[in-house]
Amino acid sequence: MPKTVIRTSGKQILDPQGNNLIIRSIGTGNWMLQEGYMMQTSGVAGTQWEFRKKLTETIGAEKTNQFYTAWLDNHFRKVDVDSMAKWGFNCVRPALHYKLFTLPIEEETVSGSNTWLESGFARLDSLVSWCAANKVYVLLDMHGAPGGQGKDAAISDYDASKPSLWESEANKAKLVALWRRIAERYANNPWIAGYDLLNETNWTFPEGNNSQLKALYARITTAIREVDPNHMIVIEGNWFANDFSGLTPAWDSNLTYSFHKYWTNNDAGVIKWVLDLRNSTNCPIWLGESGENSNRWFTDCIELMEKNNIGWSFWPVKKSGINNVLRVKTNSDYTDLINYWKGTASKPTAEKAFAAVMTFAENHKLENCIVQRDVIDAMIRQPQTTETKPFKAHTTASTIYAVDYDFGRAGFAYSDKTDADYHLSNNGNYTAWNNGYAYRNDGVDIETCSDATTCGYQVGWIEDGDWMQYTLQSTEAMTYNLLLRYASESSNAKVYVEVNGKRASKTVTLSPSGSWSTWKTGAIVNVIIPAGTVKVKIVFETGGINFNYFQLKNPKTVVN
Repeated sequence: MPKTVIRTSGKQILDPQGNNLIIRSIGTGNWMLQEGYMMQTSGVAGTQWEFRKKLTETIGAEKTNQFYTAWLDNHFRKVDVDSMAKWGFNCVRPALHYKLFTLPIEEETVSGSNTWLESGFARLDSLVSWCAANKVYVLLDMHGAPGGQGKDAAISDYDASKPSLWESEANKAKLVALWRRIAERYANNPWIAGYDLLNETNWTFPEGNNSQLKALYARITTAIREVDPNHMIVIEGNWFANDFSGLTPAWDSNLTYSFHKYWTNNDAGVIKWVLDLRNSTNCPIWLGESGENSNRWFTDCIELMEKNNIGWSFWPVKKSGINNVLRVKTNSDYTDLINYWKGTASKPTAEKAFAAVMTFAENHKLENCIVQRDVIDAMIRQPQTTETKPFKAHTTASTIYAVDYDFGRAGFAYSDKTDADYHLSNNGNYTAWNNGYAYRNDGVDIETCSDATTCGYQVGWIEDGDWMQYTLQSTEAMTYNLLLRYASESSNAKVYVEVNGKRASKTVTLSPSGSWSTWKTGAIVNVIIPAGTVKVKIVFETGGINFNYFQLKNPKTVVN
């Protein structure tokens, strides 16, 4: 095995220098294969082929092709890779759709032939070159295989009216040929981390086991090894990557088993089964996909993985919503188009529909996204430390908005009774960690704010015992009145202040303002703020208010 590529050694993944490597990856999500939930079309166009069909019916084939070119051009670019590297990721896992590289079997003019689409390979070449320039690895993931590998159609663009991967020898042969073509192209590229042969198969095989999956994996491995003896093979189990029955022992000396993890507890018991897999096979394991949760969950999951020498890849890099590295803004005319398809809005003109999807594509450029720095911090820094750091630069003269509490773990930067979703470990009961689903991805509940002075957001749904911490700079020790801006409908709230971990005020009762949008200012007097970097914690003994901001007013010299 040449020492120029990532490779396995027993239970470890090693970098080209032979050092233990923890892969910290981001998945490209919706770029090369559109999934309905990210396109906001679940229930009406859950798969890419359905979305494309509806769009073609609405705006015509030519404009649909223009949209897809813009989509691929905008969604993931060199600036995205530059940013991922800067933020601390060392790998990108692109979700590949076979249709970018070859024709479907029903479109081949000669049965059994493979028409190769150079435009798709050129896009992949560009991604690899961007990653190489940043010393970031690429782990290629076959997300959508010929025919589709699972009945959860959105994941693989499966069309039940056509033979699946498992029902067609022609589809299997095309997949084997495609992997051989990819491996031949990148056989000597040091920035390819490996080949993830098939994403999230979810199929009931008539044999009642995974023998068909094992046989196909073996065929693909043989084809790859004919042209590339170097790169790591990554194997996912059936049933969304987690059923490895029949897929052991390893049939290749450079093979890693990849499991996926969503919405489960983050403790040793949850991953015991996959640690046992590693021990029994003497092969590395890798968390090839995870995400779609809160910052608390992200930090706890990644900490658990890294303590057990397991690398990870989080999904997706961008979409609408707060729980991604990049938040995409959804234009209203795009929503109108989707509502038309759902039958709840009037039909737009072809010109308006085209403008809507082109704007949506433009919104996916990194510079048009909102960078969720709290998500990045939760993935990269927080698993290594309990230290907090300022979310924004605050001073004693600042209006300090409630939503701008420190970066940091739950229990260190904030406390909220509900801060993650564990519904697969909790009888299927989904839990909203941020009830307003706005601004930040922590357990703190945030919604839009209508007060005259506002950053646009407020903390709501405050419960007994909730608190947030704010780091500020103080030039000299002074005593202040802390003025807290709040709204409440009918109940009293009780609040006090801690400074640098020690109680710094009496408990103050905040009487109702009359409604959730009628704002009032309460005062917590004689709060001493020392000189230097100061951590101020607003603690709610009793909740029941909306919290907008606080200010430090009427400074007085501290008398010793």
